[in-house]
Amino acid sequence: MSQRLFAIRGATGAENNAESIRKNVCEMCLALFRENKLTAGDFVSIQFTITDDLDTLNPAAALRKGQDEFDVSSIPLFCSQEPKVLGSPEKMIRVMITVYMDEEAVPVPVYINGGEKLRPDFAKKI
Repeated sequence: MSQRLFAIRGATGAENNAESIRKNVCEMCLALFRENKLTAGDFVSIQFTITDDLDTLNPAAALRKGQDEFDVSSIPLFCSQEPKVLGSPEKMIRVMITVYMDEEAVPVPVYINGGEKLRPDFAKKI
C-alpha cells in the first residue's frame, strides 16, 4: 500500500502551570497518536505553538518528559510562540504533527480542553 505525507492538527487549553501544560499536552498528543493509529516510525516532526500567557513549560519538553506510553525520543519536536492576535483565545497550545500514513487514510484532528473553540467543526470527544 502506498503512503503519503499528512499534517494533522490539534489544540488544547491549559492553565499556566507545569502540571496542567504537561497533562493537557500529553492527553492531546496521545489522543492524536491513538486516533490516527500512529507508530514512532510514521513521524517526520511535531510542531507546537503556545500563547504568550503560558510560560511555565515548553510543550515539546512536556511531551518528551511527561508520558511513558509512547516513545517520542526519536521524533524532532519544536515549539514557537503563537502570534498575538486581538480576540484570539488565551491559554492555548496548538500542534501540527507531520506523518506518513496510508494514502487512503483520513487524518483525525483532536481539539480538546477548550481547544474546541478554535475549530468546532473538528471538536471530538475522546
